[in-house]
Amino acid sequence: MAETQQNETQEPLYVVPPVVRAVALLRYVAAGNRCRNISGAAKALNINRTTLIRLLATLEAEGILEQIADDGGYRLGTGLIALASEALNERGILQVARPFLKQLVQSLNLSAHLGVLEGREIVYLARETPNSHLASTVREGTRLPAHATTIGRILLAELPQASLRALYAGQVMESFTTKTRTSLADLEAQLQADRVRGMAWSVANFEREIGSAAVAIHDHQARAVGAINVTGHASVFADDSPLVDKIEHELKAAARAMSEALGYRGWSADQL
Repeated sequence: MAETQQNETQEPLYVVPPVVRAVALLRYVAAGNRCRNISGAAKALNINRTTLIRLLATLEAEGILEQIADDGGYRLGTGLIALASEALNERGILQVARPFLKQLVQSLNLSAHLGVLEGREIVYLARETPNSHLASTVREGTRLPAHATTIGRILLAELPQASLRALYAGQVMESFTTKTRTSLADLEAQLQADRVRGMAWSVANFEREIGSAAVAIHDHQARAVGAINVTGHASVFADDSPLVDKIEHELKAAARAMSEALGYRGWSADQL
């Protein structure tokens, strides 16, 4: 009994103190502390000075830390960057997206999708649907025209103007409703409005009686690697709908969390 009580007050059995100290050191350096003053760093980390020197030498030998030639001290090394890159690759957009899509369905009772841009089309990679007769019938692998869909629009809005114009040069843009933009000039104007709002919004622009809204997903290199949207009856997305603000808030929050899970840290102050 005494032994059990003692274990409950101690650190978890399998925690290795040297590893804990190494992780603390890495976090310390990542925060901008260069360890130029070994004694000061040891005091800040509550680590023995000799132990700190050994940790620095070991992590440098493994490429996890590297010395700064001109200024002195240490910074995170390419070995750690490579490990971080592998971790981010493992957390691919599809794996990251699914719980967020489910969360959107639960909070909004709308269908939610993940799509990526391929040329002038979007490809749906995942979907989650509510228990409703208005649930989306779009399947994984479905391709739709980018210029007419919210996922497509918000991803086209991320392209440089020259790339967008080259993509649609000499191309006929099919009309699906009277709201579909069918000229490059009109599409560019719509994409500018989407950029300003930070999302693409549709009230039956692509399909009669269906509304939609989409926000882009960014990775650790600040690339728009996909987008998520929610869809439902057009009335839900109309200007006078009481759900407009909630949809925008929930969708942007999910996209922000997804992007952060992929390593993105580029939010401006007005986006937070």
